[in-house]
Amino acid sequence: MNKIINNINSVEDVKKLSIEEKKQLAQEIREFIIETVSKTGGHLASNLGVVELTIALHSIFDVPKDKIVWDVGHQTYVHKILTGRKDKLNTIRTLNGLAGFPKVCESECDCFNTGHSSTSISVALGMAKSRDLRQEKNSVIAVIGDGALTGGMALEALNNAASLNTNIIVILNDNEMSISKNVGGISMSLSRLRTKKFYTKSNKYVKSALGKLPKQGKKFIRFIRKIKYSIKQLILPNMLFEDLGFKYLGPVDGHNIEKLEDLLRIAKDIDGPILIHVITKKGKGYKPAEENPDKFHSSSSFDIETGKPLKEKKEDYSNTFGKKIVELARENKNIVAITAAMKDGTGLTEFAKEFPERFFDVGIAEQHALGVAAGLASQGLIPIIPIYSSFYQRAYDQVIHDICIQKLPVIMCVDRAGIVGNDGETHQGIYDLSFFNIVPNLTIMAPKDFKELENMLEFAINLKAPVVIRYPKGSEGKNKVEKETEIQLGKAEKINDGQDLTIVAIGKMVDRAIEISKILKEQNINVDLINARFLKPLDEETILNSIIKTKKVITIEDNIIKGGLGSNIEELIIQNNIKDIKFKKFGYPDKFIQHGNIEEIEKIYKLDTNSIIEEIKKL
Repeated sequence: MNKIINNINSVEDVKKLSIEEKKQLAQEIREFIIETVSKTGGHLASNLGVVELTIALHSIFDVPKDKIVWDVGHQTYVHKILTGRKDKLNTIRTLNGLAGFPKVCESECDCFNTGHSSTSISVALGMAKSRDLRQEKNSVIAVIGDGALTGGMALEALNNAASLNTNIIVILNDNEMSISKNVGGISMSLSRLRTKKFYTKSNKYVKSALGKLPKQGKKFIRFIRKIKYSIKQLILPNMLFEDLGFKYLGPVDGHNIEKLEDLLRIAKDIDGPILIHVITKKGKGYKPAEENPDKFHSSSSFDIETGKPLKEKKEDYSNTFGKKIVELARENKNIVAITAAMKDGTGLTEFAKEFPERFFDVGIAEQHALGVAAGLASQGLIPIIPIYSSFYQRAYDQVIHDICIQKLPVIMCVDRAGIVGNDGETHQGIYDLSFFNIVPNLTIMAPKDFKELENMLEFAINLKAPVVIRYPKGSEGKNKVEKETEIQLGKAEKINDGQDLTIVAIGKMVDRAIEISKILKEQNINVDLINARFLKPLDEETILNSIIKTKKVITIEDNIIKGGLGSNIEELIIQNNIKDIKFKKFGYPDKFIQHGNIEEIEKIYKLDTNSIIEEIKKL
């Protein structure tokens, strides 16, 4: 049997298919994505959930003339398949391969780079107003999940879109999930909409009536629509979206291509802002992903039959963090934990089970999360809030304005710090040391291993001040320090004594520095090795004494060079007027880092062991 997917090389090929052929294509796409992602890893559940929706969108709209902005964008594998990138899907998220998110440099069918949530409506609104100013006629569509709708930016955009009254279509992909299960008032409101049986029956009746009308009966169609809206307003008089000024269509089964196409055609012909409420199932068509959509949000390679990962998962920093705060919370009733819809990913699952009354999931709303943390801290509690490094960028004002100005004891744990690899530019955590470094009243730490992370958490709880603890994705390094020294505020850890070279490293790069020092010792180069521990306050005395002794110093960090550890030590040398120093900083350049695995990227930017040793020899 010849597969339909084999003949799909552009969106024009999709438009030629019958509904039955599109249904078959949907099944083949699911099989293709499962087969591919089982080998490469990637975002599985979200892509399986939008197969029919994506086919319907490309059947009704004409990209690149029409603009489709995908919120977050990790659900665009189907879109990539339908827009001529099918044969490259096996390179997804690999170095020089397809990105896991939309990229305008990949295809003219990708109209905007996305990676973080809640941005699509704002971007689409900007595109729509640009279209209006140019007096063009194309459609602009934002596809946003119900989880992303909890983000303040999305609500701000909805409010503004309604007041501007321009033609824009917002498709609400409602699967009751972001990464973890959705929470909050918006989620509850959508649940009520989904379960209004009388409204749903009325909706089906009106759609049935529409389907029986002759094609030329546009006046009748408009009349029936008015009846439909009247029924909807009678039954749901306080609907969120219509109250904001959107024409609301739905809910519609997001896995029924025919119904989706009908509704998209209607939306295309209506003036003003439209919201289409689409109900989908995350992980649709693959039982393990349907049953555990959070585990298949972003998965490593796995066995298709069982759904189990091919590589055994090792202990990682997130799990270590999670276990330690449960232990600390048992001893201290003032400890509370907050997540921005990332309970499982940040290691808070066990805390939520054991202390449900002290656990707060605020949804995809990082700014709000830190505002809540500030409020809790102001009343004597100790909030611990783990957020991925690249997502902390979204709440920078709250760090400065709500927490640090008032010196509130909020413990901000920065997960996925440094290079995260396959998700690329939007997710690399290489800026946090720099953007936190300039904030007054903030203590910044980074552990070299799991034990030091545990010790830093204990220290932070007793410090009673704003604290950042940043740690990477994955497991600790292999090079262990024989004896852990006690953590003291602003005090570095001296690991080796040497006369030839000073190496100052921080966080995960301490492990690399230890490895480098061992290799150099075999070459009769003795290293004075310092684990900075604190970026702020910096242990100036220990570092200065070492630099004066060796007259040669390098710094190693998994952060951009500007504004981080290397910059702090460079300033230290200049301020103390130390002359005749050979100095080199190792870190990432002032640029956005592409996707690829961590080892590949470190080698490209000369942060692997061999590259650093070669540079040291030049000193």
